[in-house]
Amino acid sequence: MGAKVECEKILPVVYEGIRIEIGYRIDMLVDDAVIVEIKSVESILPVHESQLLTYLRLDHKRVGLLLNFNVVRLREGIRRRILGYEEDRGSPLK
Repeated sequence: MGAKVECEKILPVVYEGIRIEIGYRIDMLVDDAVIVEIKSVESILPVHESQLLTYLRLDHKRVGLLLNFNVVRLREGIRRRILGYEEDRGSPLK
């Protein structure tokens, strides 16, 4: 039995009870828990991390992966983000 994966999941925004279809698409949602954003860029920029954090907030998820395939070793292109925690310390944000 494998993981449940949804590709290009449409992510609407709900504002003051109004559903707005604005074209956000999550690259992959794994087991309805982990958002995966896929890139192939020279380097991950703050805008890429902001995109992932926005998707986490809008879809009420806590864990996300940002994968950049334009690297020599894939390990160097993986960034994990946990909403509400600083990654380098593992402590809750205030």
